[in-house]
Amino acid sequence: MKKLLLLLILIPLISYGQEDFLKEYGYADSLIQSDQIEPGYLKLRELEAKIPVSDSLYDYTLWNLTEIVSYLESASRSCEDFRSSLEYGSEALALIKKGIKRFDSEFAEREYFMIKNIVVSYFGLGDYAKGRKYMDLLYKAYKNKALPEGINEYFNFDFFKLDDKNIWGYEWFAELPKDRFSSSFTKVVYYVYSTNPDGSDKDQLFRLHVLMFHGHNKHFDYVLDKRTETETAEIGGTFFSYTYKKDIDYKKLHNDVIQIVTGDLQPDTKRTTSRQKNKDGQIEVDVELNTK
Repeated sequence: MKKLLLLLILIPLISYGQEDFLKEYGYADSLIQSDQIEPGYLKLRELEAKIPVSDSLYDYTLWNLTEIVSYLESASRSCEDFRSSLEYGSEALALIKKGIKRFDSEFAEREYFMIKNIVVSYFGLGDYAKGRKYMDLLYKAYKNKALPEGINEYFNFDFFKLDDKNIWGYEWFAELPKDRFSSSFTKVVYYVYSTNPDGSDKDQLFRLHVLMFHGHNKHFDYVLDKRTETETAEIGGTFFSYTYKKDIDYKKLHNDVIQIVTGDLQPDTKRTTSRQKNKDGQIEVDVELNTK
């Protein structure tokens, strides 16, 4: 993986006792630069375990081992090998916690991003209970205002491929408002993308919002809403048969998304919101029953 950005910097001034470690470090570097990522990773892991933490080479080894493990975690997760991504993610999180005491605050921010990745891996494996425990860590950090920018308002919790589509689930930290008529509130959004030949996201096809129900109903708090963007309007509509309580059943939601996408199901209503104001300076919204 020659494009992998690593800081495998050799230290010019070393003591006699560091020489063997430095040779092994250089060997790990050569493996990685020749695309032998797995052997290079194993060599760095071996080094991190045996280099004394007081040795100046330890920090370089810890930093770059964290980079490699994080890369392997991301690569595994993107191809839905969630068992491997969970193993790498757990290892990366342990390394990050070691590095927090040794590196700067920017490095420390990796902790919460890796926790988010572990949530995705657990959800990908269908282990929602363990995934929720890691979600709770994010919510605790949110309440303590400890989350870094990029994950301080919402986070990715689910990802999967469905035929030629990539599907990403994101959750917002904000909770249901007491006044259900005060605003339009979305808790979760699933983004559905077409894909490029290499499997990466191409175009956003539509979004599925877990939307607050405007009113009080003891049976549910959210309904599922579909939204599609056009050049002139946003086309939306609600699936009134897909509802969720405040404590969302993530397994049900995941399966509902699959059902809607694979079945190309259409909402019970059709809502067209114009992107431009009319002559009276108002945004026009047209709502009708969807008969398609």
